[in-house]
Amino acid sequence: MTVLEHQACLLLGSNILPEKNLTLGLNLLRNMATISRLSSVWETPSVGSSGPDFLNLAVLITTQLKASELKAQVLRPLEKQLGRVRSANKNAPRTFDIDIILFDGQLLDPNLWVYAHRAVPVAEILPDYRSDQGKLLKEVAHGLAEMNPIRLKRDVLVDSHILHQHTNRRSNAREF
Repeated sequence: MTVLEHQACLLLGSNILPEKNLTLGLNLLRNMATISRLSSVWETPSVGSSGPDFLNLAVLITTQLKASELKAQVLRPLEKQLGRVRSANKNAPRTFDIDIILFDGQLLDPNLWVYAHRAVPVAEILPDYRSDQGKLLKEVAHGLAEMNPIRLKRDVLVDSHILHQHTNRRSNAREF
């Protein structure tokens, strides 16, 4: 029986002890999926609330799980393990947030084209991804970064053993 491998692009974020929680989240994720690419860490103001700034990064993984299984069996339990409390306020501060942005090349989160905190990290690892209208993600991310506050956090390092190319990726990160 052939086992299908799926590729998923995830966006990880935190605005409660974000350096600690992003590193912990990546370490836990590494035990549940194969991480093939990792973006730099980016800082943005909270969207929809006056909470602390967020740190975000994008991760490209391979998994044998379908998108719904990945969300239910890996991502939600991971958020809960790191202290994520879901409330009626979808913009509340959080210890850890992880969303599926793309799954097998299919866009699952249309906000990728709207928010710099989504577009910029994902564009770093998938710059040539195109919208249905043919727009390149790297170009959209550049435009969003010019209009919205977003800052590369060179001082935030995730554990280098998560991805053996970690130090090379970080030194090659582009400012948007």
